[in-house]
Amino acid sequence: MVAVETSSLASADQAESEFYRAFQAHDLDAMMAVWSDENDIVCIHPQGPRLEGYEQIRESWIQILQNSPPIRFRLTEQRRIDGDSIAIRYVNENIYLANDQEPQFTIHTTNVYRRTSKGWRIILHHASPTPETLLNLQRRQSEDNDTDVDVTVH
Repeated sequence: MVAVETSSLASADQAESEFYRAFQAHDLDAMMAVWSDENDIVCIHPQGPRLEGYEQIRESWIQILQNSPPIRFRLTEQRRIDGDSIAIRYVNENIYLANDQEPQFTIHTTNVYRRTSKGWRIILHHASPTPETLLNLQRRQSEDNDTDVDVTVH
């Protein structure tokens, strides 16, 4: 997918498409170009604190994009509310790691976009793991902790 000039984000749909393209590409500049540069923006990553303002949100994306493995998204259960200057998207992010055929995680996400003088920009990203995802993560952690290690001393 070719990057869209973010000053021309003519719709919330286009802004959302660019948000996920930047995330999958681990492209910090493209990610932050989709965010509003106003102070009233908020980002809550799964099980994370409430981040406010451009700088806090940018710092969080630096950490995520530098430390995440290659991922792909398939958005499902999409709901939308569209207004003249605000658009809300409720989606499930099904997250695939590397070349996996099945998603490793599903995240309930709310993205809110506002029409600005620079085009549509994201002003809120709130993501929470589904209950099933939390159970699977707990199960995996428990299995990892139950692994017996056979140590032989010579």
